[in-house]
Amino acid sequence: MQYAILAYHAGGVVESWTPEEDAALMTDLLAVHDGLIEAGRMGPAARLSGTEGAVTLRGPGAGVVTDGPFAETKEHLLGFYVVDCQTQDEAIAIARDLLRANPSAVYEIRPVKLYIPGVDLPRG
Repeated sequence: MQYAILAYHAGGVVESWTPEEDAALMTDLLAVHDGLIEAGRMGPAARLSGTEGAVTLRGPGAGVVTDGPFAETKEHLLGFYVVDCQTQDEAIAIARDLLRANPSAVYEIRPVKLYIPGVDLPRG
């Protein structure tokens, strides 16, 4: 089963880091990434841009585009990982490794159902 680990952080904090602070954090995170790659468990990962460039689409028909994320919160989605794990506990353990590397972040773990056009979605 694949799990998405969504990384959240307080708005403005990441942008306040110096290039050296950001590089040090990335060194620690890349060490976690390397272990996941070696174990064959690392899927796609991305670091998202700040929320100031985000838009939200919602509503019927063509929908309406509004500025920014929907959530009224100080924490914003910073990025995500997709990891291959047998159990949710394994995904939580990986998120704990990420948290040790970036202790001021928050990690949300969700099962992922892969959608491939033309292939029936898995049931259950």
